[in-house]
Amino acid sequence: MENYFWHTEETIQEKKVYFLVIYDIVDNKRRVAFAKKMSGYGFRVQKSAFEALISERLYKKLLQEIPKLICSQEDSVRVYRITGNGEVSLFGVNELIKNEEVIII
Repeated sequence: MENYFWHTEETIQEKKVYFLVIYDIVDNKRRVAFAKKMSGYGFRVQKSAFEALISERLYKKLLQEIPKLICSQEDSVRVYRITGNGEVSLFGVNELIKNEEVIII
């Protein structure tokens, strides 16, 4: 078992948002495009799940982009905003996750 922690309280410059995105996208082309977009925000933790710790501004931008990437009649995307102090417990085979800021250019 492996654990990692996060803290999303106010920082000096800007508030950070920790979030988890899970998705079920039917079409391969849309699914690949969605995963590519998510890679610009965070890191993949499972085949259909991404996590990130980003600024409030980037989080709001992400929420605006998601509807443009999916078919609302066929696909499902869930975004979990996790605030305060938290912990993730990992079991089984997991990649080492580094705590780093993702920058979108």
